[in-house]
Amino acid sequence: MKNPLSYEGRRVVVTGAGSGMGEATALLLKELGAQVVAIDIRKPKHEFASFKQVDLRDKKAIEQVVNEIVKEGKVNNLFYCAGLPGNKFPDFDVITVNYLSLRYMSELLAEKMGKGDAITNVSSGASLGYLANMGNVMTMVSHGTDYEKALSWLKPARRDVPDWYEPYSFSKQCSVVWTMQSAAKITMKNGVRVNITSPGPTDTAMMPSFVEDKGVDFFAKYPKPIENRNSRPDEQAWPLVFLGSPLASYISGENLFTDGGTCAGMMTGVIDPTPMMSPPGEMAERRRKAKELYGND
Repeated sequence: MKNPLSYEGRRVVVTGAGSGMGEATALLLKELGAQVVAIDIRKPKHEFASFKQVDLRDKKAIEQVVNEIVKEGKVNNLFYCAGLPGNKFPDFDVITVNYLSLRYMSELLAEKMGKGDAITNVSSGASLGYLANMGNVMTMVSHGTDYEKALSWLKPARRDVPDWYEPYSFSKQCSVVWTMQSAAKITMKNGVRVNITSPGPTDTAMMPSFVEDKGVDFFAKYPKPIENRNSRPDEQAWPLVFLGSPLASYISGENLFTDGGTCAGMMTGVIDPTPMMSPPGEMAERRRKAKELYGND
């Protein structure tokens, strides 16, 4: 019997292919027969069909690389696995890479893809609060891929230090909601399925940044139902590859929590979310530090 997860004959684009989930996904896809176009800001240590060095903060660079990739051949899948943590980069860079560029690359490639093709991106369990923050998320999403307009709308938010604005979580919330909308837009228009995963703590190169930001004690208390451990990058790659495959041919617009059951437990009252909540004043202190580092613009 033919492997139902085979990617033989499929050309796929993977962002963040140099490390972590992106690397694990690219390697798995290569093993399954895909022709992998690897995208990262640094050259991966593994060999793929091709490599494109791209700074995903640069909208023009994204447009250029998409045009280049499409000229070189048909694209069947996009896996956008690149991301920035919220405490190591300017907040607008975080919003741009984690949401705006994810959306822009997805929409550009979707126009060149067709029935049976799929886009599968990565969000985070940190997106869980999107329902409570839906007003702000929908406003951001309504700006489309106009980077300047979207970021200009956020400027007063940074200046006024509201309780809802934390760039990493907000970027992931926007990515989830955009994915949900895309099932009724992109999929209906040309048959391209769009899904996203929301991992919990995973042992990637970004994990130390999260620990530094939230503290060792926070992650020691963070509920991990499966063996009380972080996931591995390959454990995140398999769901991504499944969602991009024909096995998931009737799945679109889904946000799949790949966190071992943590968010499910919190949403149903089995897990107390209080230890994961920001203490009073933490958001304001984050914004104060960010203003010192990056200013208001």
